[in-house]
Amino acid sequence: MARAGLGLDWQCLFANDFDSKKAASYAANWGNDHLQIEDVAALTTADLPGEADLAWASFPCQDLSLAGAGAGLHGKRSGTFWPFWKLIKTLGEEGRAPRLVVLENVCGALSSHGGEDFATIGAALSSSGYRFGAAVLNAVHFLPQSRPRLFIVGVHKSSPISHVLTAGGPQEPWHPRALVTAYGKLSKDSQRSWVWWRLPEPPARPSVLADLVEDEPCSITWNGAAETEKLLSMMNPNNLIKVEAAKRTMRRVVGAIYKRTRANGSDGQKVQRAEIRLDNVAGCLRTPAGGSSRQTIMIIERERIRSRLLSPREAARLMGLSDTYTLPQNYNDAYHLAGDGVAVPVVRFLAEHLLEPLLTSALALERRAA
Repeated sequence: MARAGLGLDWQCLFANDFDSKKAASYAANWGNDHLQIEDVAALTTADLPGEADLAWASFPCQDLSLAGAGAGLHGKRSGTFWPFWKLIKTLGEEGRAPRLVVLENVCGALSSHGGEDFATIGAALSSSGYRFGAAVLNAVHFLPQSRPRLFIVGVHKSSPISHVLTAGGPQEPWHPRALVTAYGKLSKDSQRSWVWWRLPEPPARPSVLADLVEDEPCSITWNGAAETEKLLSMMNPNNLIKVEAAKRTMRRVVGAIYKRTRANGSDGQKVQRAEIRLDNVAGCLRTPAGGSSRQTIMIIERERIRSRLLSPREAARLMGLSDTYTLPQNYNDAYHLAGDGVAVPVVRFLAEHLLEPLLTSALALERRAA
């Protein structure tokens, strides 16, 4: 999805994933002549061709997520940052350092281990000759899905940074309080390498959840009346009030539901609740590790209420993928692909307003030097 967001003006020299199912989907859409299915720790710079303008890493988030076990950058999954960074450092030693590096992850990376993990990433960038900054971009500005993600953008010291791309300090909405706090915990050396990236105001979002919902999805079936009633019975009074208000609007209302385990009142017992949002925005897509991680669609039309799982195509649309994008045929594989991805228009926005201007400045400097 990072490639889809970068667009056709970019050429991909190398792609890597250790998940064979996700790699198969990538190959179906982009070809496999530059794709290597391998643990990043098994790669060497001999596998990486030429000199890249950009190295992009969306490394696993589980150990940095608030829902994870808190292992951070020492965890088995999020710790794959280190073999990736070893490759970047070695490319630098070979005179092939990428001009730009983008690291994408969940916002939990800002607070993991009290901010130490973010500071460690910052130290890795600055000690390897990169000036860097970060921004939090929420897909909800571009798509009807609440999906805030952290983007750390590093620029090699050999490349100039135009003053029009930097700000004198944090700017809303791209630099929220959590990011400002994390910046304050960077080392002095890292802070000297820090840049507050300037980005324009987010555009008006062009769609709502109802626009993306399939009337008759071919890959998923509607729940029976009993299953829908069970969902309603799992709602607390506040959520049921939302449903009743939607029925009174006398129009078609589309909602999104996640099942969550909550404390049940004063007795503290844990119960599973169905929590609905009816603001025409879906909750953040997640990978289908269990039934509660799969989002449900509920459509309310006066007294008629229907429900079903979000379809794979709807999940892809919520990530900004076109309907021509080839998805895995298996439901969980397709849902996993979407839930583990990066929103396409978010990448395009970052590329248009930061990555491409940074490269334009670097290439102009090289032409003048020649």
